Amino acid sequence: MSYLSGINFKKIWLSSPHMGGGELKYIHEAFDANWVAPLGPNVEGFEKDLENYLQENVYVSALSAGTAALHLALILMGVGRGDEVICQSMTFSASANPIMYQGAVPVFVDSEPDTWNICPEQLEIAIKDRIANGKKPKAIIAVHLYGMPYQHDEIRVISQKYDIPVLEDSAEALGSKYKGQKCGTLGDISVLSFNGNKIITTSGGGALVVKNKELKEKAVFLATQARDNAPHYQHSHIGYNYRMSNIVAGIGRGQMEVLEERVKARRANFEHYKEILVGKDGITLLNEPEGYFSNRWLSCILTESFEHREKIRLDLQAMNIETRPLWKPMHLQPVFEKYPKFLNGVSEGLFERGLCLPSGSDLSKEDLGRITRAIF
Repeated sequence: MSYLSGINFKKIWLSSPHMGGGELKYIHEAFDANWVAPLGPNVEGFEKDLENYLQENVYVSALSAGTAALHLALILMGVGRGDEVICQSMTFSASANPIMYQGAVPVFVDSEPDTWNICPEQLEIAIKDRIANGKKPKAIIAVHLYGMPYQHDEIRVISQKYDIPVLEDSAEALGSKYKGQKCGTLGDISVLSFNGNKIITTSGGGALVVKNKELKEKAVFLATQARDNAPHYQHSHIGYNYRMSNIVAGIGRGQMEVLEERVKARRANFEHYKEILVGKDGITLLNEPEGYFSNRWLSCILTESFEHREKIRLDLQAMNIETRPLWKPMHLQPVFEKYPKFLNGVSEGLFERGLCLPSGSDLSKEDLGRITRAIF
């Protein structure tokens, strides 16, 4: 099919921002009060909105990006130069990059097939190996891929057995739940993302979720250039410019008002794809294990082969429909290829055969129909 055949069709994006209408109220309040700095009532209000939503007595610090939250989390966990951090291999590079910021060493662990997330069996193999080599890992980064919770109970048992904290990367999973508990509250420290393609967005932004007030205060201190309490600018620690602005936080407050609607819409997209696609040409989708609730941030299919995946991707591209292969595992990325890895082949197989379909909460029935018709 020629690419030109799609030029008369409107673009269908993979996951576009979807405003709810209430965002401008908070933005106007910020302008009217001249609160345009990285502090103010919207920042505090957004943090409180998230704390009320997540429950579990957590404390939230609103930051400039999910990557910033991951970086601060590693600092709070005491990760430094030469330390090793276990990281799920099948993820976006932002999960692994902050390890490098700290001069630490990433150790990549493969996925299991039920959730596509970090494999408990390979995780324990990796921990035993690194301890035997005199390098007990300082943290485990586990990711809820595409909104599907990782195997929390199994990972927690291993974490406690070896006394290694879990950094929960919930960037893609706001609105997801594991056995009734909200993702973003499962780790020793957790992070969220509000990037433009996420379930709700602040255009760019993220949050750090911790279990006590002292850790939140330390995170805010580090995120605001670590300025000491003095009348002049004095610094006893290295700080970062990671705090969320009051304007951006206002967008987040408006988005929180429609979060449940956004989850419902994305789950409806998944059900549409499941009804139309499963069983045809060998296509499968990732089902929720018992006790799991995914926000279905992105609906993804598995095809029979790399060639089959590419045919579908190119057919949709020809119709001006954006898709994306599943994340290329970190252990296959040129920048990370030299680091330790513990593999079972699952993530490479998923990358070769998997495709993310358009999943935005603003997709119309006509959009969904056009997408599924283009696949066959």
